[in-house]
Amino acid sequence: AWSSDTSESREPAPVPTDPARLVAFDVLRAVADADAYANIELSRLLRERRVSGRDAALATELVGGTLRMRGAYDAVIDQLVDRRLDEPVRDALRLGVHQLLAMRVPSHAAVGTTVDLVKKRIGHRPAGLVNAVLRKAAGRSLDEWLAGHPVAARFSHPAWVVDELERALARPDELEALLRADNERPAVTLVARPGLATRDELGGTPLAVSPYAVALAGGDPGALAAVREGRAGVQ
Repeated sequence: AWSSDTSESREPAPVPTDPARLVAFDVLRAVADADAYANIELSRLLRERRVSGRDAALATELVGGTLRMRGAYDAVIDQLVDRRLDEPVRDALRLGVHQLLAMRVPSHAAVGTTVDLVKKRIGHRPAGLVNAVLRKAAGRSLDEWLAGHPVAARFSHPAWVVDELERALARPDELEALLRADNERPAVTLVARPGLATRDELGGTPLAVSPYAVALAGGDPGALAAVREGRAGVQ
C-alpha cells in the first residue's frame, strides 16, 4: 500500500487544467451527489461552458470511460492507498487512472492536470496524495495491476451481474469476451424520422441496417437542428 505520508514526493510543475477535465470531474460529482444522468449532465455542461470540438470529445471519453471502468480503477486505487478517501478525491483519482491506463495521455500530463484539478475543485491538502498515487499507478499496466483479481473487478462489473451472465450463457467460456465487449465505448446512432428528416442532413456514416440510420463518430447530437426539433432521434 502507498502510505498517506507524501512528504517525500514532489508535485509536478503546475499544468493548467483544461475545460474538458473540469467538465468531466463535475459530471462525475453530479452523478455521485445528485444521482444525475451522466449523458444529460455532460451535454448541459458542455453547452453552458461552450466546450466543443476536441475538448468536448475528450470530456465525453473521460466521463464514459471512467464510469464504465470505475470498479477496475477502484481496485487499482485501493492497492495504493492505505486510508479511506473522500469521494471527490476518489473521483479525481479515477479520472487520472483512466488517462494513465486506458488513454494515450502522457504520464506527466495525466498526473499534472489531475493534481491541478484537485487544487481547483477540492483544495491543496489532498494534492500531494493524488500526485503520489498517480505516479505509482503509472508504473504498471491495468492488466498488471489487476492480475489475480476476480473477474468482476478485472472487467468492472458488479459481481451479481457477472454471476447472472455466467448462468445465462450457453457457453460459459465466452464470459470474459462478453464482459470485454460490454466495456467497449458505445457508438451514437441517429435515426432520421421518416417524413420529417433525411439522414443526409444528419452527417455521420450511413448504416446498412436502415435507410434512416447514421452513426456519429463524435460531437454533441443535440447540436443538430433535426435532433433539437425532434425530427431525428438518438438511439
